[in-house]
Amino acid sequence: RVKAYEAIVKGENTLEAGIPESFRVLVKELEGLALGVEIQSEDEHQIVLGEEDVPDIPLDLGIHLERDERDDVDETVR
Repeated sequence: RVKAYEAIVKGENTLEAGIPESFRVLVKELEGLALGVEIQSEDEHQIVLGEEDVPDIPLDLGIHLERDERDDVDETVR
């Protein structure tokens, strides 16, 4: 989505169709069930799903570690 948005804003039309994120999630779920997953193209060449397609976007999770969390635990225990 980020790449598509950036291309639209910049007026570029160079985006190629990629592998949907839901497919990547499905593969990870199957691997989590100890199933070996190999993805092959139509001509039976193995395709490796890499992380290079995933943009490095920092997420604002609302977590601010300004002090040691153990201080909070100690105060509630007292």
